[in-house]
Amino acid sequence: MKYIGAHVSASGGVENAPGNAHKIGAKAFAFFTKNQKQWFSKPLTPENISLFKSNCEKFSYNPDYILPHDSYLINLGNPVPENLSLSRKAFLDEIHRCEALGLRLLNFHPGAHLKQISEDDCLKLIAESINNTLAKSKGVTAVIENTAGQGSHVGYKFEHLKAIIDLIEDKSRIGVCLDTCHSYTAGYEIKTEEGYQKTFEEFARIVGFRYLKGMHINDSKKELASRVDRHDNLGAGVLGEEFFTRLMNDPRFDNIPMILETPDETLWEKEIAWLYSL
Repeated sequence: MKYIGAHVSASGGVENAPGNAHKIGAKAFAFFTKNQKQWFSKPLTPENISLFKSNCEKFSYNPDYILPHDSYLINLGNPVPENLSLSRKAFLDEIHRCEALGLRLLNFHPGAHLKQISEDDCLKLIAESINNTLAKSKGVTAVIENTAGQGSHVGYKFEHLKAIIDLIEDKSRIGVCLDTCHSYTAGYEIKTEEGYQKTFEEFARIVGFRYLKGMHINDSKKELASRVDRHDNLGAGVLGEEFFTRLMNDPRFDNIPMILETPDETLWEKEIAWLYSL
């Protein structure tokens, strides 16, 4: 079964996210547990936590299909020691917020080397950051999102994801989220039948579907291998409708949160209904 939703607003409190997801017909959802443009925010209150849990129950949202996203400021591969320390503290705070809300997943961008260290050294720093965080927390799986490879970001190759996973001490708490736009613009030709099959056979061989914990479902404004991260609404970009039909009928992507991050949120209800119709 497919669990499709969108990255919804938590404005006014995290407890509002489940209701916002329900309004658009979502069976899964993502949200920020704090302001994504700030390093730290006020702690969640007992009321926030209680209302979030009761609203998830009210609207029948299982934690397995809720994929919160961490702050965009965090860079777990930052080569500058004081900035790396700040990122690690913020990431641990995000994990603890998920713990408090009874959630099991936290999605994050792996990081960037800022052209100051090698990709390999950056990947090692990211793995070290994750290990440090998992050792100080419990119950939440760290879910690495593949990137488009824009700028100095790592994580745009399946080999990068594998390199990080290989260094993680507790492999029961590490996973991957595949973004369809990022995959395509990073150079994975998922648009055609042949390219689609080849890409996911490669993913199975290098990373393994056992680590797939979620997907971001986005069309792309930019072409194959452009290494530019620009999402588009479904069918409006270069991926085309056939790709989404193929994805929705592929059982390898059952039973994970599939999250829209398309730019026009007024279309989310229609896009979710359209994906289910496929």
